[in-house]
Amino acid sequence: MKRILFALLLCATAVTAVAREKVPAADSRITYVGRTLISQDGAVSFDWSGVYARLSFTGGYLALEAGDTGKDYFNVWIDREPSAEPDKVFVVDRDTTVVLFQQKERKPQPHRIVIQKRTEGEQGRATFRSFEVEGQFLQAAAVRSRLIEFVGDSYTCGYGSENSVREDPFRPEDENPSKTYADILGRYFGADVLHISHSGQGIDRNYNDAGRGWHMPQRYLQTFDLAKEPAWSFAGMKPSITVIYLGTNDFSTGRQPGFPEFKAGYIRLLLAVKEHYGEGHPVLCVAPKHSLDYHSYIRRVVESCGLSNVFYASLPVEVHNDDSDLGASWHPNYTGHLKKAYSLIPVLSTLTGWPMESKPVE
Repeated sequence: MKRILFALLLCATAVTAVAREKVPAADSRITYVGRTLISQDGAVSFDWSGVYARLSFTGGYLALEAGDTGKDYFNVWIDREPSAEPDKVFVVDRDTTVVLFQQKERKPQPHRIVIQKRTEGEQGRATFRSFEVEGQFLQAAAVRSRLIEFVGDSYTCGYGSENSVREDPFRPEDENPSKTYADILGRYFGADVLHISHSGQGIDRNYNDAGRGWHMPQRYLQTFDLAKEPAWSFAGMKPSITVIYLGTNDFSTGRQPGFPEFKAGYIRLLLAVKEHYGEGHPVLCVAPKHSLDYHSYIRRVVESCGLSNVFYASLPVEVHNDDSDLGASWHPNYTGHLKKAYSLIPVLSTLTGWPMESKPVE
């Protein structure tokens, strides 16, 4: 009889050791930072660059069931805070199951993982369907009280940021928002980051007039980058400050909009921000480095918009060089983005009241 009881106890222990928990991607213990849509079956879909999920769990195994309308790349950080360099990168280009974490453990240990979408909406819409662990899910850290919203173009997406040769063509695998000025600023201030960005987009004119009549002031209202519907609800996440870094594409290919048209588009975007976050919500309007015309347009908008707590900052031409600080297709690489971030740290510190600290900027 004792032998039978001992055998039953061993079986029960073995079952416990390999017990798994599988949950829908929308499980309340998982935290998402960015614009997502939850379907009735608990799947979570998104296409904006930089959207990320935080998970906490016990055990030596974590798998993701996912799908994609195109081919998207993702960063993963394991048991540490996100940095410029991820621990691993994976691709989703079909319905698949991806093992994100696997190691042998005598006793299930607590772990945490961050998963970030590297590529932007044009590369695909991702859907996370479920997660499975050996052990159990724990409550992930909530969205931080410090939250910065960035509205921008290819610079904010991280277009070409993994590359260091300016003549190289763009490749989706070289796009990485964790190496942008936006994520660098977020890491420095200990803030979460919202990316609302799309390559080639402007205020009144997109690069080379592509998509005339549909620009970032319109896209800003969308749940998905590439779909006009559904509209984003702006519920649940209120940023501490919004940073708008646009204008390069308005002046692209040797052309530019008239100031009245540019001002109308910019104020449309500012009004949308204020409508959803409140009149007192701070907005920083950053002028790109390329031309004093950009600086004049954006400065004049800020000075004449009649809205409270709208501020202006300009990046001088000398903020980074046009050789070693550039990556694919003449876009800033990581060092170029670092220099942008260094320039904006004191401005954000002043506007938010967050102190500047003596620590690495990376």
